[in-house]
Amino acid sequence: MEKMSVSRLSFRRKGSWRHKEKEKVEEETEFDYSTMSYLGQEEAQQIDQELFNEYLFSLDQLMELAGYSCAVAIAKCYPVESLKKDHAAVLVICGPGNNGGDGLVCARHLKLFGYKPTLFYPKQNNKPLFKALALQCERLDIPTLSFFPTDPQCVVDSFNLVVDAIFGFSYKPPAKPEFASVLQSLIQIQERVPICSIDIPSGWDVEQGNPEGLQPDLLISLTAPKQCATHFKGKRHFLGGRFVPPTLEQKYGLRLPPYPGTDPVVELKLTEREESAQS
Repeated sequence: MEKMSVSRLSFRRKGSWRHKEKEKVEEETEFDYSTMSYLGQEEAQQIDQELFNEYLFSLDQLMELAGYSCAVAIAKCYPVESLKKDHAAVLVICGPGNNGGDGLVCARHLKLFGYKPTLFYPKQNNKPLFKALALQCERLDIPTLSFFPTDPQCVVDSFNLVVDAIFGFSYKPPAKPEFASVLQSLIQIQERVPICSIDIPSGWDVEQGNPEGLQPDLLISLTAPKQCATHFKGKRHFLGGRFVPPTLEQKYGLRLPPYPGTDPVVELKLTEREESAQS
């Protein structure tokens, strides 16, 4: 028995060493960003449905992972100590759909990270999950604006940055009036306050983008970058969520960079095409 036990222990040590060496090699391999996958609207919807139906993820699971990763990406780009206005005040604008739910989760984590988020959530979703997310924010003393400032300069004066969680990849124009006016206000001030968009800049076509629309400084893609991200001209682009199973990546032929360590986000390097778009 003792001999067998020693043999097993030796095998485990050997296997563990090989596994660590393999991980080290994979980490050192440079990802070729020119081959990175970009999803169209239909493909993004199909992957979502497979996560729900084949892998039995629940919506609240994916929303929690997505919103948390967005908060982490924002914290990496805009650390609390670097924000000078009103104790790191941040405005989080949420739409009525899943993108807005990601924003509610993001706001909650930003609060726990030491930021001072404020919500603008004009068309609240009455489904139990969304009501629970809104209540969690309320119980954390996260205030909600009853109306959007008529003078956009008030946003610039009061907040260090704006989180755009209005529309996601299911969006089809035109925007409803209560959001169209908000988007126009954000476009007016986007040169004066950083805007961070979750998954897709609100108002953009999922595949074609919108050169006349909102131009955020930070884009946090979820699952995989969408085709419109090739038109992104901002400063930093992250991929977040870290919930796509490898078998699903293989099925759809997704080429995505590895996440570093245990991080829920990975910063994406600009391709030559994106760099030329910025210049």
